[in-house]
Amino acid sequence: MSSPTFPTIDISPFLNPHTPTPLLLSTATSLSRACSSPGFFYLTNHNIPPELCNRILNLTRTFFLHAPASQKQTLLRRDVGIGNGDGARGYQVIGDNVTEGKRDWHEAVDFYRPVREGEPFSSPLFPSGDDLEGDDGEKDGEEKKRGLKRERAPPYELLMGMNQWPSGWRDTFEIYVREMLVLGEAVVRAMGVALGGGMEGEGRFVGVTGKSWWVMRAIGYPSLKEKGEEGGVSCGAHSDYGCVTLLLSDGTRGALQAWVGDDEGSEKGGEGGGSEDGDGNKGDKGGNEKGGRWVDVDPVEGALVVNIGDMMARWSGGKWKATRHRVVHRGEGFRVSVPFFFEPDWDARVPGGRGEGEVVYGEYLSGKVRGNF
Repeated sequence: MSSPTFPTIDISPFLNPHTPTPLLLSTATSLSRACSSPGFFYLTNHNIPPELCNRILNLTRTFFLHAPASQKQTLLRRDVGIGNGDGARGYQVIGDNVTEGKRDWHEAVDFYRPVREGEPFSSPLFPSGDDLEGDDGEKDGEEKKRGLKRERAPPYELLMGMNQWPSGWRDTFEIYVREMLVLGEAVVRAMGVALGGGMEGEGRFVGVTGKSWWVMRAIGYPSLKEKGEEGGVSCGAHSDYGCVTLLLSDGTRGALQAWVGDDEGSEKGGEGGGSEDGDGNKGDKGGNEKGGRWVDVDPVEGALVVNIGDMMARWSGGKWKATRHRVVHRGEGFRVSVPFFFEPDWDARVPGGRGEGEVVYGEYLSGKVRGNF
């Protein structure tokens, strides 16, 4: 199936502190149209270096295709109370992730925002003076004077563990995370202007994403031909949980699909785009799929695919949509993608939608993660 023309948003005005106000307002208006329909778009001029993107994809592909089973086993996602498991972080074998009660045909490594500032982006003892653990106050006092914090140890509560890094990944992925956080803030600033009726709304979402409980997935998709199930899916239909999904993927075409209504998929505001897998970061799993069709969202060189999640749809008062999407990779080769989810703060309060009450994001996320495996 061929892709319609989705919007393309040039985000560079919100990455340049000297951009004149009329250009910021014009960008925000185009962004609002894209988020209203179809809820997917391409993001260009995002300032993420191409060589960094290529390195991320190459590391991901090499790990899934060539890492020995023994290495993958050491990084395995484990349930709460089992070893260093927190029920979420780590490597997932094919079929571990579940969407709408069915097992997905992909493998992945999942990362979440460190529980402590700087963790695990440095050594077990790292600069900080907060939240020292243990009951031996004298030793804690000495460590606090030295600006050090002792390593946490399992058992961990749900989502409160340590990220598990494949060999050779951490330095490159740390840089990528920092770049994506800068980009994510620029996008939600633009969204604040779009929903706030002018520049006074620019900070609307900055205060509730300043400590974004980000999620990043590195995902490998074998062709469904290998599974021998023509009716299978690589990642089942879902919407994403949080604010904004920023997808980096390889050049595989005809895999990611978005559910597009009859009035969507045509050019909006003179631009073009699409969005990817909130790849397993699944949110609302219901949704009416009548009056539309599944449309391929193929990669565009130099662009990220972006879609909004359930929390941003709520914050928009229903003006914007968290579009359902899925991955069906029946083509040749091994597909890789790295979606980065720029999410609300853990304690951010998000208004209700469709008759639902207000939620605290961390509680909402915890409830969803419990149903993913």
